[in-house]
Amino acid sequence: MDSQEVGALLEDCLRAANAKAKAKQPSPPSGEAGLSFCRYRDSLCAELASLLHEAVEMKWPFVPEKWQYKQAVSTKDKTNLTDLISQHLHQLLALLKAAIMAQEARWALAVVFLVDRFLYWTDDSSRLLKITKLLHRCHPDAPVAPQLVIRQARVYLNAGKLQKAEYILSSLINNSGATGCWVYHSESDRALVQAVSVQVRGLVLQKLGLWLEAAELIWASLVGYYALPQPDKKGIGMSLGILANLLVSMNDEDYHAFRTNPDVDLSALGDRSHRLLSAAEAAKMAVVYSQYTSLFVLTHVATQGTCLLSYSFSAECPSSERDSYLLQAKEAFEVGLLTKTEGELVTSKQELHTFLKAAYSLTVTHKWLGTSSEVLTQATQACQKALALFYDYCHAASQERDSLCADIMHLVVQVKLLLQVEPFPSSDRGSFIPDSYRNIKDRPVNFTLAGFARVMGRFQKYHASLCEATDKNKKQDKPGHKSSANSHAVPRSLAHVSSSCNTGSDSEKFEVIEAAQETVGSEEDWIPDVVDGSLKPTGTSGAAQSLSQLTLRTSSSSLNDSFSSRSSWEKISSYTCSPANNNPNPAGQSKPIGLSSKSTESDESFYLIETPDSEASDSTNDPKHQSATSGRELRATSNPQPLQSFDVDPNAETEMCSVPALFDGLEAFPYQEAHPWIQWRSRHPLQLPLNPCVSFSLGGLHLKFSRATGLWTARETCLYVGDEMGEEGKQRRAIWVQFLHQEERLSNYVGKDYLEPKEIQFHFKDVERQMTAQYYVTEFNKSLYDKEIMAQIFFIPSEALLILSGDEIVGCITVEPYMLGDFVKLTNNTVKKDMRFQATEYGIAFGHFTYLFSDCQEVVVDLQGWVTANGKGLTYLTDPQIHSSKTPMGRSNFAERGLRCFLEEQHGPECNDICRKLKLPNPSLKSLTTYSFRSLI
Repeated sequence: MDSQEVGALLEDCLRAANAKAKAKQPSPPSGEAGLSFCRYRDSLCAELASLLHEAVEMKWPFVPEKWQYKQAVSTKDKTNLTDLISQHLHQLLALLKAAIMAQEARWALAVVFLVDRFLYWTDDSSRLLKITKLLHRCHPDAPVAPQLVIRQARVYLNAGKLQKAEYILSSLINNSGATGCWVYHSESDRALVQAVSVQVRGLVLQKLGLWLEAAELIWASLVGYYALPQPDKKGIGMSLGILANLLVSMNDEDYHAFRTNPDVDLSALGDRSHRLLSAAEAAKMAVVYSQYTSLFVLTHVATQGTCLLSYSFSAECPSSERDSYLLQAKEAFEVGLLTKTEGELVTSKQELHTFLKAAYSLTVTHKWLGTSSEVLTQATQACQKALALFYDYCHAASQERDSLCADIMHLVVQVKLLLQVEPFPSSDRGSFIPDSYRNIKDRPVNFTLAGFARVMGRFQKYHASLCEATDKNKKQDKPGHKSSANSHAVPRSLAHVSSSCNTGSDSEKFEVIEAAQETVGSEEDWIPDVVDGSLKPTGTSGAAQSLSQLTLRTSSSSLNDSFSSRSSWEKISSYTCSPANNNPNPAGQSKPIGLSSKSTESDESFYLIETPDSEASDSTNDPKHQSATSGRELRATSNPQPLQSFDVDPNAETEMCSVPALFDGLEAFPYQEAHPWIQWRSRHPLQLPLNPCVSFSLGGLHLKFSRATGLWTARETCLYVGDEMGEEGKQRRAIWVQFLHQEERLSNYVGKDYLEPKEIQFHFKDVERQMTAQYYVTEFNKSLYDKEIMAQIFFIPSEALLILSGDEIVGCITVEPYMLGDFVKLTNNTVKKDMRFQATEYGIAFGHFTYLFSDCQEVVVDLQGWVTANGKGLTYLTDPQIHSSKTPMGRSNFAERGLRCFLEEQHGPECNDICRKLKLPNPSLKSLTTYSFRSLI
């Protein structure tokens, strides 16, 4: 069945469910409806009929694959449920409609249960979850499978509704998987639901850039999967793959903390001497565990290849072994590209994205193996064209997706032909991996359900508190209850929404079904308002267009309030200066899509770029600090090409700066030792007249900053700069961005672009400031937890994308995950504070904490973002400002004056309740002049 036909059948089912839900006094089903239901049910093949009966009987909380729990896998077990569902999808959807019409809710929900995973991977979860909601509303006694409840959390996560995803997952974890009237047949089934829930919560923290904390949760899920009576190979593979990605992203300091955690045993990963080698081994194990599912193999080998490619450029990789690791990375990417043959249908957005990532990464690997530049240029152009088509696919109508998918995969096949990807020998029919992968050692582990319960007990306090805070807030939000704080929250939905899906309606809400057979809150709150992706973007200038199939509505003031806040967007934190080069102006450009863009300056691997600890200068404001940038040469960490001098005349009228080959094996350098090219670029904004109305696909560098280590890391990627989101402020505008190495493949990312050309420091300091705030707030959250205060604050991770056209820099933007929810401004960077939100009280206590933690030298202010439970639950923040006496005063770093303003005005002479609970000393300037907060922790 093609996408259009599936969409039509789902729409029929949704209309039928809507009609039943709207009936004030539902009439008994007609005899004809009952007969039709029986006829469709009895027409199923024996295998499907058996699965359906088991689903009705609640035999398992997740529909299992045949190979998932078996040690010895036979030939007949090497098929996937998706294949069976795909062959009989028309029958199953016809049965779903017949069951709805006959009011056979248990059978209808069982059908939804069976087709859920298949439709999720074909990007059709939206309508299926709406049908589930309507069935639950009409038949609250019918059991809803835990798989469907967790599916809703996944959809929320992808849509940027992290608060709602967190609540669902915490409820399942806190209540041992209890959901409505679902009956578990064994305690191990409850443990499985908890393991999946904690795994998905690990993905939430991954999206927030909390890689160490996410890794701890993923490890807990691994313990759960291994501890089952029959270990869950699919779950183990997924968690190992996620863990590999987390190890790649985290810094060495966090890796040491994770590796030495007494609750974590990484011996199963073999060589643990290097973070990237551990990550590569975890990814390879994930491949072997899930070798009978093409999507999982593709996903995990792409991760494995990334790890190996990154390690090949690390300082620890012996130069004599570099080519060996490059060849292993090449093999991994080729294995992924061979999971589909030409002409095979690909229906999953994640699968398409990962194919593109594997094709592009293989191209980068070939570059470092010496493949001809002509071949590389053609392969890179094909990847860029495919990414542009993928952007269109993400918000295309269902009838257009099949042709777009075929065009994308045709370009992927072109890359395979250009790079001479050949089939590999495999002695196991049905497996998607070569024999060379079968040499992995099966290391025994000793995990038990009792041990898993102990691990989960460590998180119990947090999840119980989150559920309690959210439940209390929902009771306050019932009709008739007035909340002055919520009435002033600005919906940041950034979207076109149909009349049936208005923000704030009951369809926006979601509640987890409790064990007591009742829903938390109103019965109308079970499923969300995920908008169907068939809506086409309008051609209106400034119209919001999403990278996913969700269409979103822009509030008239939310984003604009943030963008126009000088304190939020104009700030230049003088925390650390960084290297890497480029210009601020991103978004569109005058060159057409498909422009050749072979980048020669870096590889897919990470490069570490060291910034000075905390004494970096705001060179745009303090002349004496400008002289700190000397012309000393960069340090190369691996042998390939030596660094060449690149002298640029600062007085030359150049619109684009050519990128020298200085990223070849670059490990780390202080900003003061930057190459002359970087120095010149950082002092001179690009003057390229970029066109914000033109979308384009180009190469680029994806750069991350770690405040803990003071290092930047970079790797080459392919990016697509899409449409503007329709709002801009005095300093910047927001645009949709898609790039191949984004942390979450299915999530939307927002690019922030200065309206006027700026020096490179503006972009990098925006990232450094936000990641510094994240560093401080992580320590603050630990203090809250230690004092049994369960509210938590997070800063959305910010990263930089350096946009390249060939070997020329044409722009730079900062990017962060898209968030959906009520956007509020808690404080500004001077004296204002909105005390209608309890989150503001936490925010001021956070500023107090930061001041002490930084030895009375810094304070994080200008807090704005998304709150839950009026601030007593989870708060997600973005675009902070930091007043710092460590660095010269800047345009919005008020240094000592800013510190004094916070202490005397925003905080005031008296501590609030949160400060007192944390036992923070009163921050009077006199008493804290020589105070060292670190002595207390």
